[in-house]
Order: sequence, then structure tokens, then C-alpha cells
Amino acid sequence: MSYSPEKPNFRSPLKGPPSPSWTDLWLKNKKALNHVLFTMHLQSRSSSSPSPHQLRKSLDFTLPSLVSDPTSLLSDETLLYILSKLPNSQRNSNSLVSKRWLYLQGRLVRSIKLLDWDFLVSGRVFIRFPNLIHVDLVNGSLISPGNSGIFCSHELLCSHVDSNSDPKDWFFKERFVLPSDEIDRGLRILASGCPNLRRLLVVNASELGLLSVAEECPTLQVLELHRCNDHVLRGIAACQNLQILRLIGNVDGFYKSSVTDIGLTILAQGCKRLVKLELSGCEGSYEGIKAIAQCCQMLEELILHDHRMEGGWLSALSYCESLKTLRFLSCKSIDQCGWFDEDVGSCLTLERLHLEKCQLRNKESLRTLFLLCQDVREVIFQHCWGLDNEMFSLARVLRRVKSLCLESCSLLTTEGLESALLSWKEIQSLKVISCGNIMDSEISPSLSTLFSALKDLQWRPDTKTLLSAGLVGTCMRKRGSKVFKKTCDWKSLPGA
Repeated sequence: MSYSPEKPNFRSPLKGPPSPSWTDLWLKNKKALNHVLFTMHLQSRSSSSPSPHQLRKSLDFTLPSLVSDPTSLLSDETLLYILSKLPNSQRNSNSLVSKRWLYLQGRLVRSIKLLDWDFLVSGRVFIRFPNLIHVDLVNGSLISPGNSGIFCSHELLCSHVDSNSDPKDWFFKERFVLPSDEIDRGLRILASGCPNLRRLLVVNASELGLLSVAEECPTLQVLELHRCNDHVLRGIAACQNLQILRLIGNVDGFYKSSVTDIGLTILAQGCKRLVKLELSGCEGSYEGIKAIAQCCQMLEELILHDHRMEGGWLSALSYCESLKTLRFLSCKSIDQCGWFDEDVGSCLTLERLHLEKCQLRNKESLRTLFLLCQDVREVIFQHCWGLDNEMFSLARVLRRVKSLCLESCSLLTTEGLESALLSWKEIQSLKVISCGNIMDSEISPSLSTLFSALKDLQWRPDTKTLLSAGLVGTCMRKRGSKVFKKTCDWKSLPGA
């Protein structure tokens, strides 16, 4: 083992002076640093011809100011370009450097979620963020006590709730949501300050407030309205370039509003460029959906979330000429009537059918849905109730299915799955996850042959079986007497 003693901290007088390091050379040669910064300063100003007074002002600087803040010599455009290349995680820390950096960082922000309504009506939001194009006003429009420990959350909105209030009246009374006049005032201020607005989320707005947004913001493309009704939809009709619209009428436990065929007809006649439409908690019937299908000829995706449609509305989708995706979310029923207009036929352009958290207990309504969507290529069932072998057998009419996804459908068995899969001659992709009654031991040779021909197969029907297979050889899931061995006599311990 070698040992090297520490060298004494002294230098022989016979040797010359120590050679300077690169750090010493750089810090001592301030004249060279001054020249570099001065050249960067002139280049940043070379794009515009400065006046003699500005040139003398630019030449009047001192060395300490240059060394302490070199970025002060860069133009706003140059520094803004540098800040735009930094990751979003550094935005908050960059804003703390100086007031100039705070202002420039605010110019990079395009989207905000407003929490303080006074920040909007005072105009400070436009000074802080002058280039906004996406604004969410929903949470800022709710009057909630900040010191309350009760936090009510929903997939559409969330807020603090006063402990002294009645749970049934949390959002029914005006004192929990800003009045429509105040919302309209904020929308007018927002429209004048953000003429390039493209996406807006708002609650409890009226027709006049949306008209001001439609006039001042012609580039508005995405709109989400909470607590919407038929009268509000008159203002939406003025948004000529609107492409994505989300209407939220009834939300159980929060607020109630009514969107009927009258509002859907007004919407269809005004917003003819819609590409995506979501109706959440909305009412209506065959006539309202037919008006949307005939007028909105560019509509490609329709989402129905917990709808309150009257019976027979489903057949109106046959009039859609460009519909590609149809989604049902948290619907208690698909169609109460289950009537199918055979004269009109199916929706020929439909490619994707998605049902999530829906109750599929009405056989006639599910049959009508499959007849309407008999040309779909992709079918998805996620967390659906009532989808047993008898209900799933109706899917045999879907002759052109290429992709099937089943997730958390506990009533469906291997036999029911096999009967539908063998009838689909074009099936290429299969995904089965957490379906407890689909067993590996029940797979027939014909079904096994079909699996070998698939391009994409994700087979995890029983999570317990998968867990047991993964724990083989790990000595887990056994009794403690077999895992832990007795290493000492506990009676011999002190105090035993």
C-alpha cells in the first residue's frame, strides 16, 4: 500500500512566480470583456438606425454596470428569443430576476387559468400577460370562501364551499356564482384586451357578453360554456369561426340549466364550421340533433356526456355527412326509445365508437346504436355496466371492425367475446384488460388461431391471474409461518 504525504503549502523562493489561471486572466482583463459586451450592444441595435442622441447615450456606460448585468445590453427581442428556448419549468424562477425579465416572461405566456376575478376587471392581467390566447374564467367566476376547509371537486369544476351552507344549494344560489352582469362586464374587458383570443372557458355568461366576445375576437375557435341555456346560444351563433364547442347544462349536485331543441337549432344555424361538439347534461330530441347534422356539415366528432335526450334522437345522426367519432360518457341510457329509421340508414362516415362509464341495459337502444354504426372500424368499451354476453352479441352487425378495446367489463365471458370476434373478418387489434369473467383456460382453438393472426394483442383479462404469475418464485402470497423462519426462542428474551 503506497502512501503519499501531503505537500506543504509553500513555494520555493528559487522558482519563479506562479502562472496565472484562466479565471484570473478573464477577471483581470476587464478591457477585453468590455469590448465584447460593447460589440454585442451595437449589434443588437444595428437593426434600426439610431439617432445621434441615442448613440451617445448607448456609448455612455460604466464598467461595473456591464459586469453586473450583461443582459441589459441585449434588446428585448434578443432576450425574449433566449427565454423562449428555456424549458417551462424555469419560468417562475426567470420572473424573479428583475422587472424586465418579469415583463418579458409574461409576454411568453399564452394560456392562464384565472383564480381572481379582480385581476381581470382591473386590467392587470393584460399588463402582466399581453399575448394571451387561451383564458379559463370558470374558477375565477365562483364565489368561494378561501378559508374554508371543505373542497368540492368535480370532473368539470372545483371550488371551496362554506361549511354553513346547505349542500343542495351550493351552486343554485347566485351568491355562489358571480351574476351574469358581472360576467358580461368581464367578458367585455377581456374582448377588448385580447383581440387574438382563440380559446375561452366561462360560466354563467349571457347573450350580450358572448356577443361582445364574438365581435372583438374574430379568431375565437374553442369555446366552453358552463351553466348554458337556450338564450345564451344566441350569442354563440355570432362566432362565425368557432370550431370546437362544449356546452354544459346540468351538472348533478352543482347547477341546473336547460338546453333544448330551440338552442340546438340556433346553434346549428349560426356555427356551421363546427368540427367538434360536446353536449354535457343537455336536453333535446330528434329535431335538434337533425338540425345540427344537416347544418354543421363539417362536424367530425360528437360527444354526449350524461345527456337527457328524448327517445328516438339517435336516428337523427344518420344525417351527419362527415361524422367520424361518436363518444358516450357517463350516460344512464343511450336512447330510451330504440327506434331506428331504416329508410335513412346508417352513418356511413363513422369510424370510431367509444362508450365509457355507460349503462348498457336497454337491448333495443344498443341494437339501434350498432345498426347506426355498422361501418365503424374501432370500438371501445370502458367501465360499462350491463354489457353481458347477450348485449355484446348484438355487436355482430359491426362487420368492418378492425380494433376492439374492452376494459373493466366484468359481465362479459370468453364465450360471448368469441362469438363476436369470429364474426368479424377484418379484426386486426384486440385489447382486453380487467375483464374478470374472461378466462385463459376457456380459450378455444379457433380463438387461439385468431389471436395468432392479430397485428396487435394486449391480453390482461384477469389481473389476479397476472399477479400470481408474476409472483412465482418470490415466496410471496404465502403464510407467514412459511416465509419467516424462527431464529430464536422468544421465551428466553428478558421480560418474556
